[in-house]
Amino acid sequence: MSYLIYLAEDEPSLNQVLAAYLAREGWQVEAFADGEAARQAIGGKPHLWILDIMLPGVDGYQLIKEIKQDDPAVPVIFISARDADLDRIMGLEMGSDDYLPKPFLPRELVIRTKKLLERVYRTSGSGLASSPIYRLAPYTLDLAGRALRNQGELIDLTSKEFDLLALFFSRPGQAFTREQLLHHIWGSDYFGSDRVVDDLIRRVRRKLPELRLETLYGHGYRLVRP
Repeated sequence: MSYLIYLAEDEPSLNQVLAAYLAREGWQVEAFADGEAARQAIGGKPHLWILDIMLPGVDGYQLIKEIKQDDPAVPVIFISARDADLDRIMGLEMGSDDYLPKPFLPRELVIRTKKLLERVYRTSGSGLASSPIYRLAPYTLDLAGRALRNQGELIDLTSKEFDLLALFFSRPGQAFTREQLLHHIWGSDYFGSDRVVDDLIRRVRRKLPELRLETLYGHGYRLVRP
């Protein structure tokens, strides 16, 4: 599949290098040199956004708000010269799927992008059935359509929120450790804090108040059948 990637990076040389590396994978790449140019492209329906946080004009935090308003499910990777835990957590809170601090090797971004695309747009070979519909009243999760509904009403979810729910809905009653959830949702190459799991759970609970996600203290979480 030929994916469309939107890249927003204001450093000209890095913009060109990253765009070239991404294009070598056979992906279409649209590169933007500032936040305003990227903002004008919202609505173009890329498969994934790569955003520098510190963009001139309109920064990455403002952009992701507007991107998620247009398409809550589109995956986003943040890149930034700042490597503070607060920035990482803030990005995840706002709906980003990954956070890569500078400096980094362009190949690392390619690998992370490829894994994220595979996870979000996979249709088979994931360890889950390719197209089931799971029902846990009052919620219905359509795996193939990547949609969750509450009595027919669509609920806006980020890609990571959906991935978490797909795992829990496919295995209700099974307990998962934080490490297992990190590996499944963020991938085996994630080296950040496991606090992101708790933040993700908290967001899901807020969006799905009738879902019984149980905390297993000292272990992790499980979805309790209604």
